[in-house]
Amino acid sequence: MSRKIAVGVVLGAVLAVFPAVPVWAAEGAAIDTGDTAFLLFSAALVLLMTPGLALFYAGMVRRKNVLGTMMQSFTVMGLISIQWILVGYSLAFGPDHSHLIGGLDWIGFQGIGLEPNPDYAGTIPHPLFAAFQMMFAIITPALIAGAFAERMKFSAFVLFTLLWSTLVYDPLAHWVWGVGGFLRNLGALDFAGGTVVHISSGVSGLVIAVMLGKRRQAGDSMLPHNVPLTVLGAGLLWFGWFGFNAGSALAANGLAANALLVTNTAAAAGAIAWAGAEWLQHQKPTVLGTVSGAVAGLVAITPAAGFVGPAAAIPIGFLSGLICYVAVAVVKPRWGYDDSLDAFGIHGVGGTWGALATGIFATRAVNPAGADGLLAGNPGLLFTQLEAVVITVLFAVGATWLIVRIVRMICGVRLTAEQESTGLDLSQHGEGAYGTYADPGLDRGDLRHALLVSE
Repeated sequence: MSRKIAVGVVLGAVLAVFPAVPVWAAEGAAIDTGDTAFLLFSAALVLLMTPGLALFYAGMVRRKNVLGTMMQSFTVMGLISIQWILVGYSLAFGPDHSHLIGGLDWIGFQGIGLEPNPDYAGTIPHPLFAAFQMMFAIITPALIAGAFAERMKFSAFVLFTLLWSTLVYDPLAHWVWGVGGFLRNLGALDFAGGTVVHISSGVSGLVIAVMLGKRRQAGDSMLPHNVPLTVLGAGLLWFGWFGFNAGSALAANGLAANALLVTNTAAAAGAIAWAGAEWLQHQKPTVLGTVSGAVAGLVAITPAAGFVGPAAAIPIGFLSGLICYVAVAVVKPRWGYDDSLDAFGIHGVGGTWGALATGIFATRAVNPAGADGLLAGNPGLLFTQLEAVVITVLFAVGATWLIVRIVRMICGVRLTAEQESTGLDLSQHGEGAYGTYADPGLDRGDLRHALLVSE
């Protein structure tokens, strides 16, 4: 009897918080099955990018931090999947308030039925559009982790991720993509996340890297411990990016085909550029540099993918490879900040170039719903893009600085010297990637941990 009463209390509390039951059916909804199938697949591709990012980052850290680095990406998948349902989607895409934020009309997915929302995607179910956008919200804070790799407490990471996603990502997504958002009204173009995803994550990562200070070397090499792991992750990122950019057409149509083609073209150009720069400077092109260049090309084409053709994708990707190489190989050592895995050097710098390149190369011949850029006779778009970049940078920098200060007051941010020397894997999670002992003090009754015990 007491169990039934407890269940009734819980159900009553849930209904009190979310009193409105979503309408899960609609009469005469104009759903296109081809578009729906395409977006289902694209959403899955974008989600795959976050485990790909986990591999990409994990190969570049020291062996004592492999699982901790992977854990950050998978933790984001869990946290933001729930946050997006409860409040994130409503803040980002809900009915506009003062051109700054979405309302709470859709909190807990209240009132979101299976019918399309013509404001965003008129041929796919509304929940599918929300799910597709959720995958972008997931990977963005995971990207930031590359800047402060190997030195943030796990508790601080969890709190920071929730605060940053709610206070930075969601409002920024509304500004750029939400109906009524002021950057959207300004005419700024961002097809798949140059400002919302890459610039915001890159500059936020730089702020945290500077606030935390450099990693402690502790006598071990700072070189990547497993480049093949990073290459595998880069391959998954390249593959998933087709869903990221082509899926942002929100329909299985010619615009999606163009976005897929320019995405691949820019990635190839970026890889060639970075490898070529290394070859000229060091007489040997590296595998790590080549895959980094590919990611730089992918980052740069993201905002432009729905507004430029394949020929324009070549200089966009190629110059991104060169610019990001200079940011990583020249600027970072000279200025002395520890952007551990080059989140700022690739995503912040590459995203900025991509946003500006959109203002240069965009053409209505590719997308009549877009705008012509500088080379098509409209220099005004370049200035609009620059304005959007500046606003994004200032907002992300200020908000991130404040959030880190709040997290520091609540639970501290940086690992102790002893924890950092031990590594994230053992100090934060009690397990190791390569046969290291699990913490004998842990008693979880879990066979997976028993398997970690050494012979």
